[in-house]
Amino acid sequence: MSAFIIDEVKKTFSNGEIEEEILKGVNLSLKEGEITALIGPSGSGKSTVLTIAAGLQKASTGEIMFEGKDMTKMSQEEVRHIRATDFGFVFQSSHLVPFLTVAEQLQLMLDVSETKTSKKEQVKAIDEMLKLVEMEHRKEAYPSSLSGGERQRVAIARAIIHRPKILFADEPTASLDTNRSKGVMELLQELTRTLNLTTLMVTHDEEMLPYVDRVITMRDGYIVE
Repeated sequence: MSAFIIDEVKKTFSNGEIEEEILKGVNLSLKEGEITALIGPSGSGKSTVLTIAAGLQKASTGEIMFEGKDMTKMSQEEVRHIRATDFGFVFQSSHLVPFLTVAEQLQLMLDVSETKTSKKEQVKAIDEMLKLVEMEHRKEAYPSSLSGGERQRVAIARAIIHRPKILFADEPTASLDTNRSKGVMELLQELTRTLNLTTLMVTHDEEMLPYVDRVITMRDGYIVE
């Protein structure tokens, strides 16, 4: 069953004089327990698809269907609530807060995600999540003492500590070497299946494609394969 549907989405940018159509009618269905990778050259529109799907910018036309409801017809507050409770985000850079420990990074996400659980339950959830990403031994460490791969593992843990339904990953291995990239992709693959996540990833790195379930190729604002 499709957990997330992008239907005939178009995006046009205008500077007041010239209009440029970035997306030209994108259709895409995402399934639970699968990683879907968007690939294509720079300027193909793949990052625009991800940011529109994630509610970070608006489509010009088309529908974004999540749990049977069209996000393009929702208020800003409704979309914000979905982003806080049902979506998780991982980016090229880990964007960890430098003065917070690993455990505190996850606690911060629980605080902003409006998670309604007791402090005791949150501490338990943090410990369990750090164990899942094999970072429990570094829970009191600060970002400056972590390797690039460790920082990205913490970023992934932070993105899913509130148990979102959809995970958006924008070039999650771009700043890592090959071995650390493979480790991060193995982790994303395992978590997607274990937690039944719906994961949409943008990548330039074709070496990461064996770890995904579906590959969608974009060019000039269209899905071509």
